[in-house]
Amino acid sequence: MTDNLSSRCLPVGFRFAAGYAGLRKTPSDDLALMVSDFPASAAGVFTRNMVRAAPVELSAGSLRKSGGIARAILANAGNANCATHNMHAVSAATVQAIAGLAGIPEHHALVASTGVIGEPFDESVIPRVLPRLWEKLDRSQFEACAEAIKTTDTVPKVRYRLETTDRSDAFRLAGMAKGAGMIMPDMATMLSFVFTDAAIEPGLLQEMLKTAVDTSFNCITVDSDTSTNDTVLLLANGASGVCFDERSVGTFYNSLAALTRELALDIVRDGEGAEKVAEIRVQGTATDGDAKTIAMAVANSPLVKTALAGADPNWGRILGAAGKSGVRFDPAAMVVLVNGIKVCKDGLRAEFDEPAVQEQMEGEEVRIDIQTGGGGPGRAVVWTCDLTERYIRINADYRT
Repeated sequence: MTDNLSSRCLPVGFRFAAGYAGLRKTPSDDLALMVSDFPASAAGVFTRNMVRAAPVELSAGSLRKSGGIARAILANAGNANCATHNMHAVSAATVQAIAGLAGIPEHHALVASTGVIGEPFDESVIPRVLPRLWEKLDRSQFEACAEAIKTTDTVPKVRYRLETTDRSDAFRLAGMAKGAGMIMPDMATMLSFVFTDAAIEPGLLQEMLKTAVDTSFNCITVDSDTSTNDTVLLLANGASGVCFDERSVGTFYNSLAALTRELALDIVRDGEGAEKVAEIRVQGTATDGDAKTIAMAVANSPLVKTALAGADPNWGRILGAAGKSGVRFDPAAMVVLVNGIKVCKDGLRAEFDEPAVQEQMEGEEVRIDIQTGGGGPGRAVVWTCDLTERYIRINADYRT
């Protein structure tokens, strides 16, 4: 752990290790092993892409079989373990090796992968180095694990929270995430692992994780591409002695929601080639779902994203993107604000100082507010980034 904050906030009863299996083209850590010293309640949310990597299918099945109990997570970078003839054998061999080292049932070990799709590798590659990782397990390697799961990420993404209950009992959460491109989670390539030393029964934990993901990871987009490997896993081992049930779980949920939102925004800030983060708020629709559909249409529009890159307050692009969303609204009632300045009123150009708005948009954060004028209770907020030439260069060279 690199500082006192991480030392104080890392949940107790967990150990971590990072190492190199040879899956990356360059010799840097590509494995992250994360282990609870006690059986932990476990929850998971996975991609809804029709093409699913073997680790997604195995981990989802293991959570069902175990009733939401797990002891270990193994994540690899450098290869998605997806769309190959032996992908299931690779995941099965990895889980068997973890179970043997830990002395646990195979369905108490979860796996996740990120990297290039369609590139096979031998099922012995990861098990061969796992004993060395097992010997290295300790509490100092959390951030090394976050580094090991990076692909095109420029920085590791970690967040911590130390919380107290109304009885002054302390519990901790720590989370890591990776993702910079192929990001529009639908539960890109996006992985996140969250740990807490609070005690929560598996069913309640799953319910809370799904809700937290819906308001964080499922509200971001970098390039509108949903991955084959999206995985969010949450382990709660109870080592702090702090227990939550349905009546008292609000404190824990608020902390979990804040942590996942912070990690989600870290992904957008690190979007491939990104220089700006845009927060898009929509209100006045019939439902929250309608508002989110409009917000995502705007957030995913290449024309809007390139306008952000150019600091161009082109409200017509925003209006056009909202109009293609499929949600019905009255264009003559639309209002659009950029950084609090009204640029569109009643579906027409508003009077505004364009150079002043452009200057504001040169900053690293831009806020777009869209009021549909429908007067409905629906509202949503999503986050995206600008689209720059560097995004194209990164993805054109991804496999070469």
